[in-house]
Amino acid sequence: MPDMKPSSLPRPRSIVECFEGLPDPRMDRTRAHKLVDILVIGVCSMLTGGEGFTDMELLGRARYDWFKRFLDLPNAIPSHDTFNRVFSALDPHAFLAGFVEWIQGVCTALKGRQIAIDGKALRRAGDAGRTIPHIVSAFATDNGLTLAQVKLDDKSNEITAIPQLLEILALKGCIVTIDAIGCQKEIAARIADRGADYVLALKGNQAIAHDEIREYLDDLAPPGTRGFPSRAKPSTADFFESLDKAHGRIETRRFWQTTDIGWFQDKARWKGLRSVGMVEARRVIKGQTTITRRYYLSSLPLNAEAFAKAVRQHWNIENPLHWSLDMTFREDQSRARTRNAAQNLATLRRLALNLLKLDASRNISVRQKRMLSALDSDYLKALLGV
Repeated sequence: MPDMKPSSLPRPRSIVECFEGLPDPRMDRTRAHKLVDILVIGVCSMLTGGEGFTDMELLGRARYDWFKRFLDLPNAIPSHDTFNRVFSALDPHAFLAGFVEWIQGVCTALKGRQIAIDGKALRRAGDAGRTIPHIVSAFATDNGLTLAQVKLDDKSNEITAIPQLLEILALKGCIVTIDAIGCQKEIAARIADRGADYVLALKGNQAIAHDEIREYLDDLAPPGTRGFPSRAKPSTADFFESLDKAHGRIETRRFWQTTDIGWFQDKARWKGLRSVGMVEARRVIKGQTTITRRYYLSSLPLNAEAFAKAVRQHWNIENPLHWSLDMTFREDQSRARTRNAAQNLATLRRLALNLLKLDASRNISVRQKRMLSALDSDYLKALLGV
């Protein structure tokens, strides 16, 4: 899977600087090792191919002399049990705040860009009979960077987590895209209130709105048609088409968008709503043709090409983020589950992935950058910014 090429971004503060202000959850008499030392070795372990607490101890002992150049290490390298205890006890909200503070160094460059929000399960991190932890992430689709994340409470879903995530983010001027579960009036209002636009997928959770918009757009453009019929006002309707050919698959995507929504009864209840849209994907694989349609509510002005870009880029969160976390960082295999460990390690992985994405000195994959980090201490130090 090829990496996204990050734009020229201002370099954030070093990881060491951002970790130094985190509150230590341990009592004074149990602090044999400095918190910042533990966190820096943890992120270095993720950068070099490590997965868990034993790998953190192994890396620390193998590179003790190197770490000693910029860390205090008053009592040498912590044991894997110490790493476990600290990451389990560390306040995940404070750790996330440090993560967000670090990434704020690039947030100004993201104004006007797209932020995709989606959830992901940590499948091996759940105990028998307990809910599998889910992490909802905000992802800058243009630059491939994770901006923030929130863990779902055991008895909640993404509808309650997304507003928390929106409060953390600097949204002004951005386009926020969310799958169907986030298509809620309250969420649309929060995005609009923060000065951002939204593109929200419609499905069965908004059954009446979905059916009304589906019937209206399907009537205007029946399956297989191209563009809008002549009865649609050109000033209120726009169309865009794209074609992809790869690995024996031909896929035609057609995008319809209209600002003619005076007929929509719930229009006033969706703050900022300016348009509705439809996407038709026609796939031909080995002579077999399938056609699917999806429908959207949006605050975007009329521009079908911009609407198409927002819809397509939303799925960047699946490959550069979720795919990388599972295939390169093996997040789905992580069994860390004590107290806050799963959430804090999830933050650590996303921090490490951001560091690798920010590095433009090598035109190689994330997997290869992790390998290079393990082989070249100078490269690893450059990633940390120390």
